[in-house]
This record gives sequence, C-alpha cells and structure tokens, in this order.
Amino acid sequence: MSTTDQRDIKELEKIQQQYAQLLTELPRAVGSFRTDLHLYKGSWLPPPVLLAAMLMQTHFKHRSTDIFLSSFMKSGTTWLRSLMFTILNRSRFDFSDHPLLRKGPHECFPVVDLFQSTDYPISDTEDLSFPRLFASHFAHNVLPASITDPSSGCKFVYVCRDPKDVLISTWKFIHKMTPKELPQISLDQVFQMFRGGVMEYGPYWDHVLGFWKAALESPDKILFFKYEEIKRDPDAHVKKLAEFMGVPISVQEEDNGMVKKIVEFCSLEHLASLEINKNGAQRFSSGHVVPNHAFFRRGEVGDWKSHLTKEMKEQIDRITHDKFKGSGLTIGATPK
Repeated sequence: MSTTDQRDIKELEKIQQQYAQLLTELPRAVGSFRTDLHLYKGSWLPPPVLLAAMLMQTHFKHRSTDIFLSSFMKSGTTWLRSLMFTILNRSRFDFSDHPLLRKGPHECFPVVDLFQSTDYPISDTEDLSFPRLFASHFAHNVLPASITDPSSGCKFVYVCRDPKDVLISTWKFIHKMTPKELPQISLDQVFQMFRGGVMEYGPYWDHVLGFWKAALESPDKILFFKYEEIKRDPDAHVKKLAEFMGVPISVQEEDNGMVKKIVEFCSLEHLASLEINKNGAQRFSSGHVVPNHAFFRRGEVGDWKSHLTKEMKEQIDRITHDKFKGSGLTIGATPK
C-alpha cells in the first residue's frame, strides 16, 4: 500500500470518528421516512447523507467544468436530469438508441448526497466524461466551499417549485416507498413536518433562499429556475440550459427541430412509458434501491388543490410570504 493510500485511509477513519461523535451531539428528530434525522448546518439530514456531506469536504475533487443540478426534494429533479443529460450529449447519442431508453434518469449522472460506497474510499467519479454532471439535494451551505465559491468554475442549475406541490409530491413519494407491512403516513403528518421544516433536507424555505441569494451574487455560475416556468415554456428553458452549460443550440439545430425533439423525448409522459422506468430500479447504494416508477407522477402545476385543505394552503402561503419577504423571490400564491 502506498504512502498516499495510507494517508487517505487515516483521513477517512478520522472523518468517520468525527461523524460518530457528531451523531451523539447534533439535534435529532424522526423524518418523514421514519428514519433519524440530524440537524447539520441548518439542514435535517439522514445519517448516511450527513456522512456523505462530511466526506465531500475532503474527498471530492472538483473540476472547473463540473455542473451540478441542485434542488429541494420533489421539485422536478427527474425531469431536469433528463433534459440536462440529453442537451449536453445530443451530438453523441441518437434519439433512437439513447441511454435514457435503457436506464432511468437517475442513472445518467451521480448524486453526491450518497457520495460513498463500501469500496474504498468513496464512489469513483474520475472517469466521468467532461463536463461532469452531478445531482444533489444538499443546501448551498452544506456543499463544500471549494465547489460553491465562484472561483471554482463549477456551475449550478437550481430548480425550485411551489412548496404546496412539493409537499404533495413528497407525501405521494413516501407512500410509494413505504413497505406494505407498515401503516401509511397521513397527509397531516407530512404537512406538520414540512411546515415545521423538520424533514429530509428541510427547511424547504431556507434551502431555496440559500441558492436564490447565491444566484443573485453569481448569476453566471447559478442558473435559477422555477418549475412552473419551465412547464409553461419548456422550449425557451431548453435553450437557456444549453447556453448555460456551454453547448448552445445552433440556428441549424433549431431549424431542424432539435429543441422540440429534446422536449418531447424528455417529457415525463414519454419517460414514464419506457419499460426501464416501469420495471427497472435505481441502486443509489447497497442499502438504498428505489424503483424507477416511484420517481414519476403527474408532474402537474397546482396538483395540491386536490389534496390540501384551505387552512393548509393558507398556512404554507403565509410561511412562504414571510420567509421570502424582501428577497425578491416569489413562489406560489401571495396570501391575502
């Protein structure tokens, strides 16, 4: 074993010891998936995700060309993954034999929230093609400063969504992931967790504001999207994404219908109809496997209207208004 390997092993052991100590010191709560959460740098994180955040600080070696897709949970990540991967690789793959026909969107590029494996010391990303794409639900301040600092060269695409739709989508996702032998969590239970901020990666409002403020400071490094606006005009947002990622849509491509082809190919309806997303599964780690169909739902704007009571709606809108007041950011309805 080389001296470098020995040093890396010692560093890994040191981080694991610090992690074990932190678990005994940090505030703890039970999350929406019935697992422990710990409050780390203002975010409620499951233990494996907390460890990944710590490992990234010392083990993740960024490149100036890296592009990260960031969001709070259930904010449109599956759709954006597909769009970003397809836009970036449109000259490499034909739509008739595209990787997304054979693998789920979450397999197209790695999520750093579980940036670890049973293999030493963490999941290997050195062989990914340039520019590397990563996805994350980490809050801006949880990510290493070496990545978020504008001087790093790294870019971020952030997508946010009306918190009321995020809440309903999260509740539906939990239902899909709950074993049959366990009782389903109620909407009121998820609502109370969400409004209080004590759920995976929460509080939602702090998460969104962190990236919003960073985007205002570095608009050339962080592209801030609203899910509802992408749904309203996907063609325009595909062109914005392409420009931001350094692979702009040419006039010839646009004349040949490339933008329309990307939008149609990456539509949730098309992706959900594929065999791989009906019966396949995504393995994030040895103990974390999610069936691909769980990532697909209706994806509609305003679906919360079919589920939330008037009181629930008004409470979420009031919190959103108060939290975002003075920031210049508006999401969802403004309370009367």
